[in-house]
Amino acid sequence: MHIAFIVDPLTTLKPGKDSSVEMMRAAQHRGHRIATIEPDGLWLSQGQVLAAYQNLTLQAPDAMNVWYQSTCSGISPLQDFDAVMMRKDPPFDMEYVVSTYLLEIAESKGAKVFNRARALRDFNEKLATVRFPDLTPPLVVSRRYAPLLDFIQAQQDVILKPLDGMGGSEIFRVHERDPNLSVILETLTRHQQRTIMAQRYLPAIAQGDKRVLLVDGEPMPWCLARLPAPGETRGNLAAGGTGRAQPLSARDLEIAHRVGPVLREAGLLLVGLDIIGDHLTEINVTSPTCMREIRDQSGLDIAEKVIIAVERQVGRSQE
Repeated sequence: MHIAFIVDPLTTLKPGKDSSVEMMRAAQHRGHRIATIEPDGLWLSQGQVLAAYQNLTLQAPDAMNVWYQSTCSGISPLQDFDAVMMRKDPPFDMEYVVSTYLLEIAESKGAKVFNRARALRDFNEKLATVRFPDLTPPLVVSRRYAPLLDFIQAQQDVILKPLDGMGGSEIFRVHERDPNLSVILETLTRHQQRTIMAQRYLPAIAQGDKRVLLVDGEPMPWCLARLPAPGETRGNLAAGGTGRAQPLSARDLEIAHRVGPVLREAGLLLVGLDIIGDHLTEINVTSPTCMREIRDQSGLDIAEKVIIAVERQVGRSQE
């Protein structure tokens, strides 16, 4: 197969940890050709979604940390690739939304896009959890101060976060008597112009914010528990957390088996669930990570399982 990965600029990817690079490695190992497309390399012309792409061959990073060789480049209708992996990182802004519109048009022409474009729009990574209210901690979503303040007063210890971020950015832990509460709410909501989520703080974060990866609805047997650095609330690796691979608990499996079939039916091939203690806190669909850390510590090659699932789906559609 010829597999195209829509990714941020290659110079921004980290070959030693990036899950998109992990999937490229697995695809190359299984004999597939790899192409990359940057988000601004998609456009619509005369009803066709075209892509400016470059083909890559992966190699061991050299002294300059060059981990790939570009073999050729060109322009092609997106449906001419056997599979397209949408791996653009958040923020989920209007440009991202426009990309999903283009991907959906390409799907109508026969492109096989993973994750499906409509599902990327429908499953906001924070809000999607409310589809499973018995699995989530208490939460409120609002741009107005009053509902947020009422929730903080009732719960006393709360996490505040935007709906479109990643990597632990703009996450605050607040208490009902926090002297900075007003300015935090003003900053996060941009003076009541941006909707945010307030979620009850879960002390179980001390045992890790677990990333559980689902491939075609099935939970992978190992997850990555991201442990906060000393004095930190956030377990995100980008915020200084430490990753520890561990087998899924009975509760992790219970949550994964509840949500997996729903996500698979929606067209979400690869999903990262965030679980703290017994609660589902996020459903990550844009560019789930942690594959490399899990492989390094457990030997489980989740990237290969993703590529096998893509092979299966593309093969089924061509029958």
